[in-house]
Amino acid sequence: MGDFTVLAVSCIFVNNILLAQFLGNCPFLGTSKKMETAVGMAMAVVFVMVMAGLITWIVDHYLLKTLDIEYLRTVSFILVIASLVQFVEMFLKKSIPALYAGLGIFLPLITTNCAVMGVCLINIKEEYTFFQALAASLFYAIGFGLALIIFAGLRERIDLARVPKPLQDTSIGLVTAGMISLSFFAFKGMV
Repeated sequence: MGDFTVLAVSCIFVNNILLAQFLGNCPFLGTSKKMETAVGMAMAVVFVMVMAGLITWIVDHYLLKTLDIEYLRTVSFILVIASLVQFVEMFLKKSIPALYAGLGIFLPLITTNCAVMGVCLINIKEEYTFFQALAASLFYAIGFGLALIIFAGLRERIDLARVPKPLQDTSIGLVTAGMISLSFFAFKGMV
């Protein structure tokens, strides 16, 4: 297998940012009640995560390391992510108002989404090259979207089922998320 194939399998399935590393659970649980909202959120996160991964890699390698101010990594990464989310928010508000309204508070929450920040920090920690950081950011984002869409599909089906009163809403959502997470752990031995 090629390096990028291993990286893809690792980021999407084995080390899924939501289901294996447990980062970004707030939008995962909050935007997964309807499939169209989940797909919109997945697309927004893919854009933000890929762009943030690239820009933070460039900022880290050509600014922070050059000036020997790596201690500002967290602050600078948050600024990059917040700027990107503002761009996405303005774009969706003008272009797709229904999706913008459907995402509600969860779109600005991408700014503080630990999955986006986690991917940026993983790219630096693993010492990825520029293209590896691009690929890893994309594959982690695809893994995030895959988990979100699977979960949304299951939640739509669960809404049609008779669920005991103590397990309704968030409780059944957490149980379902745990089962999906366990199924992704089956990929652990692949990479």
